[in-house]
Amino acid sequence: MTLREAGVTLIDCDHRTPRTAENGYPYIAIPQLKDGHIHLDGVRRISPADYFEWTKKLKPQEHDVIVVRRCSSGDSAVIPAKLECAIGQNLVVLRADGRHVYPPFLRWLVRGPDWWNQVGKYINVGAVFDSLKCREIPHFELRVPPLPVQREIASLLGALDDRIALLHETNATLESIAQALFKSWFVDFDPVRARQQGLAPEGMDEATAMLFPDEFEESELGLVPRGWRLIPLSKAFEINPSRKLKRGETAPYLDMASVSTQGHIVGAPIEREFGSGTKFVNGDTLLARITPCLENGKTAYVDCLPDGQTGWGSTEFVILRPQPPLPSYYAYLLCRHGAFRNFAIQSMSGTSGRQRIQNDVLGRYPIAVPPPALADAFGQVVSGLQSTIAANHATAQTLSTLRDTLLPRLISGQLRVPETESQIEEATA
Repeated sequence: MTLREAGVTLIDCDHRTPRTAENGYPYIAIPQLKDGHIHLDGVRRISPADYFEWTKKLKPQEHDVIVVRRCSSGDSAVIPAKLECAIGQNLVVLRADGRHVYPPFLRWLVRGPDWWNQVGKYINVGAVFDSLKCREIPHFELRVPPLPVQREIASLLGALDDRIALLHETNATLESIAQALFKSWFVDFDPVRARQQGLAPEGMDEATAMLFPDEFEESELGLVPRGWRLIPLSKAFEINPSRKLKRGETAPYLDMASVSTQGHIVGAPIEREFGSGTKFVNGDTLLARITPCLENGKTAYVDCLPDGQTGWGSTEFVILRPQPPLPSYYAYLLCRHGAFRNFAIQSMSGTSGRQRIQNDVLGRYPIAVPPPALADAFGQVVSGLQSTIAANHATAQTLSTLRDTLLPRLISGQLRVPETESQIEEATA
């Protein structure tokens, strides 16, 4: 049946753009839609007055599905509970009335093979971008399982999706712990200040605490804990270190789109013949050097390559690798640190719209290098966090693949919900 016959209503967005506000309600645009979910990192905010104005026609509610009708036409994301937001241009909302389509099932119906077949049938191919017309989407013909089956499918896939979301949330928490530890030890020098006052450093065992000095001393670049070295980044790190990769050799490739603005994980590399670009191995940190990628926070820690493999990527990456005694994850945490990022952004040069941070300028940033024993203690803590993040990501990827494999088979009736239990148990064992 068609979406209209199934009781699914299409509501178009307001074809204007409100002013950005410092605080207020999220204004959802295409970049916020990822893997069926709304991601609020970097989202624009609009004032309460504009929110009221922009939601007169369309006020999103739980289980509504946002559909992209221009550029990445057909992509979608579900509205979660309690999210008050406005919808941006080139998006529409689908809403099920529950008569033929169970509202929590709608998000899965518009990700199945029938949906994408209809997108391919109705899409308008333009010179600049593809698009879908609002008047045509309600005529999409989709196979709609009986309501009891829809409830089972929505429950099963929703549970899988919740587990994936929990893994991502856990990773965000683990990274925030690592970043807080980095700032405390190497920026604010909290343990040193505590010992200077005769106090025990908070949350630290005595053996680790004794690795920190109890006073500061002057250096050429400013105050530093006694026994530490404050040196330029160029002397503490390798910048674009030499890596071996022959021209024409096939190797894992990462483009700028594969690197996230949040979290150290990168998208899956693709195999591609090496031409020209930056080269990296596991343990390297990738930092976007060009505007707006640098401002947006595109940074990654490489831990996705096979052992001994060299990968390559965009020439707009700076590759950073700490020299001993600093652990490799230190570079990634530094690149996420606000003061370092501000230094890099403010030091960019070049023509408008093509500004970059140059290696020699980046190399001037001061780094506080501790004695080897303390650096090793930090490395043991953060490497454990990094390994757990990588393992959680691998599990999430497995579950995502399983979810996307089950979806078309469940909707078509080729597979029933009880038959999927063993597959899920195997994937999560």
